[in-house]
Amino acid sequence: MAERIEVLLSEEEVDKRIQEIGNQISKDYAGKQVHLVCVLKGGSFFMCELAKRITVPVSLECMAASSHGGDTKSRGVVRIVKDLDEPLGGKNVLVVEDIVDSGRTLSYLMEMLKDRGPADVKLCTLLDKPERRVVDVKVDYTGFQIPDEFVVGYGLDYDQKYRNLPYIGVVKFD
Repeated sequence: MAERIEVLLSEEEVDKRIQEIGNQISKDYAGKQVHLVCVLKGGSFFMCELAKRITVPVSLECMAASSHGGDTKSRGVVRIVKDLDEPLGGKNVLVVEDIVDSGRTLSYLMEMLKDRGPADVKLCTLLDKPERRVVDVKVDYTGFQIPDEFVVGYGLDYDQKYRNLPYIGVVKFD
């Protein structure tokens, strides 16, 4: 089965929205430092672009969690593939994710990170699919709410392909 990609959000739309989110985060964290925690691999593209647009001091760290494998649907089991290297005690943590879908992975990660003693933990996602939510998770900063379609680009993949697309596209199977 072959797949094709249809543009959902253009590169210009994504870039403009990331600038708006960066401006809001800069206002919300004025006078503070924010510790960005990227959820790999998909969140890396978004985090790099977002960090460039935040004007308060920023530190960066990455972790990896998995609930998909090579499928288009979440399996519901969250696995920590790479944990954080630094303690979070007293830090203003902003988890940066590519997409919030079922909410399972982010709900698990947010609770785990809160238990590590940060000053606060907030969540920023480029894409949100609220109609797919099976676990309640509070998203503090959202780029775009999107329909229940399988999307790629800007870090999101289908079986490790299409991460490098500079826009958000919908995977269509022929």
